[in-house]
Amino acid sequence: MPSATIIHAAFFAVGAAVGAGTIAALGPRKKREIKISSGGSAAVASSSTSPILNIGPTGAPTVSQGVALVPSAVLKYGNPGPIADLLVRKAYVAAYDRRLRHPAWTAEHLTLSSLGRSPSKSPDPAREGGDRQRSVFTEDEALPIPFRARLQDYFRSGYDRGHMVPAADAKLSQDAMDETFLLSNIAPQVGDGFNRHYWAYVEDWCRRLTGSFADVYVFTIPLYLPTLHSDGKWRVTHEVIGNPPNVAVPTHFSKVVLATRPSSPSKPNVLEMSMGAFVMPNAAIPEDTPLESFMMPVDAVERSAGLTLFSDALKLSSKNICKTSKCELVIRRFDDAQKRPPLRRSLSAPN
Repeated sequence: MPSATIIHAAFFAVGAAVGAGTIAALGPRKKREIKISSGGSAAVASSSTSPILNIGPTGAPTVSQGVALVPSAVLKYGNPGPIADLLVRKAYVAAYDRRLRHPAWTAEHLTLSSLGRSPSKSPDPAREGGDRQRSVFTEDEALPIPFRARLQDYFRSGYDRGHMVPAADAKLSQDAMDETFLLSNIAPQVGDGFNRHYWAYVEDWCRRLTGSFADVYVFTIPLYLPTLHSDGKWRVTHEVIGNPPNVAVPTHFSKVVLATRPSSPSKPNVLEMSMGAFVMPNAAIPEDTPLESFMMPVDAVERSAGLTLFSDALKLSSKNICKTSKCELVIRRFDDAQKRPPLRRSLSAPN
């Protein structure tokens, strides 16, 4: 399927669910109590309950293509939606939310090969086809004009243009990397302390998982979670940037990871699966904060996002990824490194 192909995937189940589960998420200065739904129900007559990602016997990913609408004379002259634009790119798949003007979710399949690495060596620059310095942020012309995020929306907004699929995950070619700079892959993120720091460390952790697992599947999901106010009521409050206001600023972001590897050398086709979901506030996070402190049940993330990422059978058969791998971040000042001259950067790079 060409990378510019847009499939109109219909009716994700995006009802507001009410639950009692809460977590404590670290903000810039203090702990802030937020709620992730852990129960309730919402129904859309033609919504699909099939997961976005299925894993076949060989570990190959299968992405759901959405569902067809039930024929109805009421919709004779058109279906108003909601409609998510399913964007199939060279290095990822994304569903673009026209109302919020950022991705509803992105999905990646990472391997040592896709990252240009080998089990015993560091990344080989000669094999990497994408150069970040040659990529520029671009409005996505594949989307309808009224629903596009625009470059001017981010101008002097106070937020970074945060990649949902990192450029470092798309080194297959320059075209693949350029597609990560489309604004349909971008959401507003706090820069200092988050996008340029803690969030970047989490992205790096996802890539390093390919050293322990044969296949790593990563979902990135912007979230809008309620906070408890002084009057005892829960409210979702978020900023909208642009002039006129166009792009919503998520309150939180989630990384949901599924990693697979052969269960044993004698059974290479029987996969051991590990899974983990992490929910982080869109705020500066201290670098010494343990990644596990942001771990949440995958079900809770699915309910809050209105998505079905994995089948129940897959979730039940998967192990806790922090038990089968180290959920430890490597602190590297990516933003500072990019400002240094090439020689100095080479000398100061970690082993």
